Amino acid sequence: MTLKIGIDVGGTFTDFVVARDGEPPQIHKTLSTPADPSIAVVEGLAQIAAAMDPPRTLEALAREIDTIVHGTTVTTNATLTGTGARCALLTTEGVRDALEMRRGVREEQYNNRYVNVRPLVPRARRIGIAGRIDRDGNELAPLDVAAVRAALADWRADGVQAVAVCFLNSFANPAHEQAAAALVRAEMPEAYLSVSTEVLPSIRFYERVSTTALNAYVGPKLEHYLDQLVGRLAGIGFSGLLLIMQSNGGVISPQAARDKAALTLLSGPAGGPGAGLFYVGAHGRDRCITTDMGGTSFEASVAVGAPMVKNDGEIARHKIALPMLDIHTIGAGGGSIGWLDEGGMLRMGPASAGADPGPACYGKGGKLPTTTDANVVLGYLDPAFFAGGRMALDVGAARRAIEEHIARPMGLSVEQAAAGMYRVACNNMAQGVREVTIKRGFDPREFPLIPGGGAGPIHGCLICSELEIPLLVVPREASVLCAFGMLMCELRHDFVRTFVARLEGLDWARMSALVDAMAHEGASLLAEERIEPARQRALLRLDCRYIKQYHEVSVPVPMAAIKARDTGAIAAAFHAEHLRLYGYSLQAEGTAIEIINLRLQAIGATERPAYRSEAAGSADASTAIKGRRSAYIPERDAFESVPVYDGHAMRCGHRIAGPAIVEQQTTAIFVSEAFDATVDALGSFVLYAKGRDDLIGQAQPAEEAIA
Repeated sequence: MTLKIGIDVGGTFTDFVVARDGEPPQIHKTLSTPADPSIAVVEGLAQIAAAMDPPRTLEALAREIDTIVHGTTVTTNATLTGTGARCALLTTEGVRDALEMRRGVREEQYNNRYVNVRPLVPRARRIGIAGRIDRDGNELAPLDVAAVRAALADWRADGVQAVAVCFLNSFANPAHEQAAAALVRAEMPEAYLSVSTEVLPSIRFYERVSTTALNAYVGPKLEHYLDQLVGRLAGIGFSGLLLIMQSNGGVISPQAARDKAALTLLSGPAGGPGAGLFYVGAHGRDRCITTDMGGTSFEASVAVGAPMVKNDGEIARHKIALPMLDIHTIGAGGGSIGWLDEGGMLRMGPASAGADPGPACYGKGGKLPTTTDANVVLGYLDPAFFAGGRMALDVGAARRAIEEHIARPMGLSVEQAAAGMYRVACNNMAQGVREVTIKRGFDPREFPLIPGGGAGPIHGCLICSELEIPLLVVPREASVLCAFGMLMCELRHDFVRTFVARLEGLDWARMSALVDAMAHEGASLLAEERIEPARQRALLRLDCRYIKQYHEVSVPVPMAAIKARDTGAIAAAFHAEHLRLYGYSLQAEGTAIEIINLRLQAIGATERPAYRSEAAGSADASTAIKGRRSAYIPERDAFESVPVYDGHAMRCGHRIAGPAIVEQQTTAIFVSEAFDATVDALGSFVLYAKGRDDLIGQAQPAEEAIA
């Protein structure tokens, strides 16, 4: 039987999930190799092959793999660290400073030290070209081809690696952009080319030029990485299907990722929300808060029926207007460094020790105290069982780092300082959850929390106590949650066309033609990716607004409503969504509705591995007890001896009372005094507020949860 493998390359660890139909998924983690992330991918596969029963060669494993779904932080890290390509911009004469001017709105109104973000393309490499298209697509002035050639000659001499092309009103008529792009391909064939009408053919110039520049900035890095990855996989004999995770929660082919590199800016964490829905689905729930605490960052997102998607956002303060999951990221990971600010207040992150040198307890030369060091001192991690015993932790080094940098300056004991670090880290993460719940109009108390990442389950209970969330579901695969979610993702291609028109008096023929063109393009791409028509579908959304409003609301509309020319269905959907988002609608006033953009998502269903569920057994978990050890109890602000359970020995129906610790090879779960826990049919650990057994719900078969 063939294998399907999900791989999530993070800043500290590279995570693997190996799935085979009818068998429990196997998980594996290995340290990332930031200089060339593809090395860690192949090293991890080799370690998986050696650990199999019976062991096999790397080449033998490669022949068994049918599909690899891969998420990467290459583009994210290039943007965050400012290490993208040397790029240039061709734009319309007179607007080359749009990247610097942005929307002209001060982003931090009350911060008198605020400095605007530095544009990804410096002014000297932003060239305005004569030529003009009006908003209706009519040519007012021809493109200055000679000026384009002159700019390209200068950039060749300057070593430019990527060229972005974005002209005013090109969404209405792409002729000028197409002509400029043809010149770039002919005269700078080695350069990565990013054309706005290929990346984002929609209205609003600043958003379009920023997205196009971002795509150019990260394109060469992703292209180089994918070439390395594909080459290494081919070198070990892999001939299966390689899919790349994208920011909208779907997957695409490596070539599609090369062409539109900006689609992968949230590639790493994008698998988490779908995985969260799978696990809570086993309890008859269709909503959850998913978090992922890695070595460097902490991501939080909400899913209601499906992962929440937004059509624009920012990364490192650079605007990007492509569909992406609504994921909020902060610098709060296991490697986040503790420090004291100018006022002597304890802070955690956003700076991280990363994988090299890593936390002080890793024994790789790190001298600064991190969240992981605090967790070791507080007793949540067993120094001899970290990573299943493959990596011993140096408790003394952790204590010395906390003593020198936190405890002594604050006049505290090492244990008190570690407890403070833990509480501040949890508070930071709770604030991150507030960003995607309370600020989006959701009450976090109504959502179960799925704490993912290797360190996430240690902090889950305190985050929930802070937000009054009574239920957590900790999957056995929590440490590789995003990699697990990638195995359930479908192929997705997003298209957008600007179509400005009032709802009454619509040009239905033109609207239908645009929708059909997007659907045809999507079907062609899915066919190239070996998805037969029976497994394809298309979802349509319309960006609408009331007349004289500035911002739009994206509304799902059935394709049948377009074919039936049903104005009423579109209006009703918009009024309802506006009411949900803002608490009012103008339906009674009869205010006219305006369509701005048509959005279509072409989806191709992929083969998902089948997971088996387990029948409930005895509630007695005493056979899984490994021993006891002293750990910090936040509710009592004291250390106490708590039972330690072997998570791999716990079975469906087992129940334990907090405080307790559940250990697995790749993670540890701290069940605080305010919670009890049980194991569900999928093997997940369900933590619930004491006395709230009613929250557990009736577990369903895994197949129903997937559906």
